[in-house]
Amino acid sequence: MRRRVWGTAVVLALLSAAVTVPATAATAVTAAMAESPAGSEVPALSAAPAKGRSLPLERHFDNTAVSDDARPGEADFDGSGGSLSAQDLTAAGWTPGRSPAVQGARLAWPRRAAGEPDNVRADGQSVRVGGRGDALAFLVAGTGGGEESGTGVVRYANGSRSSYRLTASDWRGGPLATKAVALPHINTPGGQLAEKARLYVVTVPLVQGREVASVELPRNPDLHVFALSVRADSRGWTGSWAASASGYTSVGPWTDRTLRLVVHTSAGGPRVRIRLDNTFAAAPVRIGSATVAVQASGASPRSAPVPLSFGSAAGTEIPAGAQAFSDPLAFDVPADANLLVSFHLPGTVTAAPVHSLAVQTSYVSTPGDHAGDGAPDAYTSTITTWPLLTGVDVGGGLGSVVLLGDSITDGEKSTRDANRRWPNVLATRLLNQSVVPRYGVLNHGISANRVVSDRYTGDGVSTDTGGVSALHRLDRDVLAQTSARTVVVFQGVNDVRWGASAEEVVAGLREIADRARGRGLRVLVATIAPCEGEARCTAAVDAQRVAVNQWIRSEAGAGSGAGFDGVLDFDEVLRDPERPARILPAYDSGDHLHPGEAGLAALAESVDLGLL
Repeated sequence: MRRRVWGTAVVLALLSAAVTVPATAATAVTAAMAESPAGSEVPALSAAPAKGRSLPLERHFDNTAVSDDARPGEADFDGSGGSLSAQDLTAAGWTPGRSPAVQGARLAWPRRAAGEPDNVRADGQSVRVGGRGDALAFLVAGTGGGEESGTGVVRYANGSRSSYRLTASDWRGGPLATKAVALPHINTPGGQLAEKARLYVVTVPLVQGREVASVELPRNPDLHVFALSVRADSRGWTGSWAASASGYTSVGPWTDRTLRLVVHTSAGGPRVRIRLDNTFAAAPVRIGSATVAVQASGASPRSAPVPLSFGSAAGTEIPAGAQAFSDPLAFDVPADANLLVSFHLPGTVTAAPVHSLAVQTSYVSTPGDHAGDGAPDAYTSTITTWPLLTGVDVGGGLGSVVLLGDSITDGEKSTRDANRRWPNVLATRLLNQSVVPRYGVLNHGISANRVVSDRYTGDGVSTDTGGVSALHRLDRDVLAQTSARTVVVFQGVNDVRWGASAEEVVAGLREIADRARGRGLRVLVATIAPCEGEARCTAAVDAQRVAVNQWIRSEAGAGSGAGFDGVLDFDEVLRDPERPARILPAYDSGDHLHPGEAGLAALAESVDLGLL
């Protein structure tokens, strides 16, 4: 019997990889299972038969995780009396019956009072679930002292089935970087502990286009399930603009203010919706109203801003760690143009998730709801970050390309308000040709970001906006992005500059490829650009960079088995032929690390569009 580590709070752990076998093998096996009639033999990956008939999840609840602070003995989540605080959950906006959206999926927090059963210990139960989509989403918790895993089965209405692997990290020691929300206390029979409980969201892939009939849970009683749902695919939408939450910083404070954020589209379309994310937060944020308009100049719209709605209401409250999509709106979104997205914050906001390096001027109003203003007069202050807003989608289109990167992708050293980042140039190239589809381009670069280690811990107010690692943000910033078709990974220089080995970076790139391809995405990888002359780019660092690039060129290409579908040799594009360790002077911004605008344009122009 393994030793059990007991504690007193809940952690819901995020699984990024859907299967544990290599991506190519996993795809083949999952496809084979999907084609197998229910009840037929499926070697190796078959789970145990369903436990009883299919029932709604709440009918299986056999464990109580939430207690009132005044009555902690009413719950015993972990076997030693530990439980979540009902008051903490309410303060975070996670109230019974509410369905926060996380990673594009709605997950209903159990409609149970404190002290009532609110989760199930996974033991092969068959759960009635319906819908079509690209993934199953779970709220889960592990209570065994480490990661808890198990294999389950999805059964489809046509009689086919597929396997999935579900993993939950330890409820007290799970990573803050991948949490949905952290709660400040743990309830115990002996009193409340000032120790964080983490809630996580886990997604695993489905066979797209098939109606789900039921989900058989894994067999691991240390793996607790609070909620699950089918995440609808984003068919009919294309991501046109996006930005990653790079940190959680002090702002304003803003009380009864309206933000008017300027964003630049890639693809256009006849409908629009926006996405607001309360990532890394500890408290909900209230949106009073929101509008969209095409920019004329500054804070001035070309015509009157058009109101957006959320579930047919003018505004919405976004729980800590959750997100909100606006309702579809008939609105002609031009391609390659600036939009004004305005939203009113009726309460007081002292900290918010932000994308720090916007390279774009946006606006903050005087007090009042000015989202619908057709004149710029109320917008008397400016900001150069993007708080809360993380996406703009347009109707129609053929999908999106996600660029996962660091400051070079983020647009460092490009001209503010000019939209000359290399992703902007790539988007313009796509719009101006007809050989390949005109995909949307989603820029998920974060300045100072790394592949394998976190700059920001993922919790609490911080001045560090380097983000959590690419591995820790992959699910949110790539796999859950609207209509993502291809991901381009262009990272690693910050890892080697701060002491990571080539082997560590390569392992991280392999994991990204495996997880992304396991979800059906094409994955391209770019070589790391040179940086000789920058203070941290020593000869030893360059040796690690060169080693990573050698692996990419020799082993990461299509057909190599390394999990990538192609290579973009950005090192070759930018380097000085006379001194390959440095950027060509004509492409150097002057700091020897970041390309200037000529270098950024050269990167975009070098991309073989056929690879996308």
